[in-house]
Amino acid sequence: MPKVKLPRKSTIVDMTAMCDVAFLLLSFFILATKQKPPEVLTITPPNSISAKVAPEDAIIITLTKDGRTFLMLGDDAKKAEILDNLNSTKGLQLSPAEMAKWKKQQFYGMPLNQTKGLLAMSSPPSPDKMPGIPTDTTNNEMTDWMRSVTNVYAGGDQSKLQEKLLVKGDNDALYPSFKNIKAAFKKNEIYKFRIVTNGTPVPVGSELYNSSKAL
Repeated sequence: MPKVKLPRKSTIVDMTAMCDVAFLLLSFFILATKQKPPEVLTITPPNSISAKVAPEDAIIITLTKDGRTFLMLGDDAKKAEILDNLNSTKGLQLSPAEMAKWKKQQFYGMPLNQTKGLLAMSSPPSPDKMPGIPTDTTNNEMTDWMRSVTNVYAGGDQSKLQEKLLVKGDNDALYPSFKNIKAAFKKNEIYKFRIVTNGTPVPVGSELYNSSKAL
């Protein structure tokens, strides 16, 4: 019998649809992913085994090893209200143009009496050249910032505000600087906040390790 010849078929695969799906997924992740908030200065927080995730709209107080304090307001809508309240209660007399420029800043680390001079600059100084928000016992301006924060969040669930309040201190920062931040909270009847730490694994053989393995 004669040998039957099977027709040859093309092995070319059309990848157009696959490429379309890949680019759609890539576009989705680029648009949906929230970037990590910029750090004011590089610091080394203490270690802990806590694994809680910080909220995206957190109010972060950064304490450097040399005792300087910076503030970052994560919620843009509340941020504008906090700055308006601070301008009003402290009598800063900032113009609408100055307020608009102030609200665009990512963090704050200057005494309030230097705000006008800062906003008059073409660009703000780098964090390493800023003196930080005064938090000493004679002039603790963090109290004023926290008062405006509590004024804006008044009437809401205070437990949610406490979850937003984060203190990120360098491991080498002295305790008196941290104590002054606590004093600013206390004067505004804020008794709970969270401390940012570097996460570390649970020590093997510890009580927490054994209890987690038993679950």
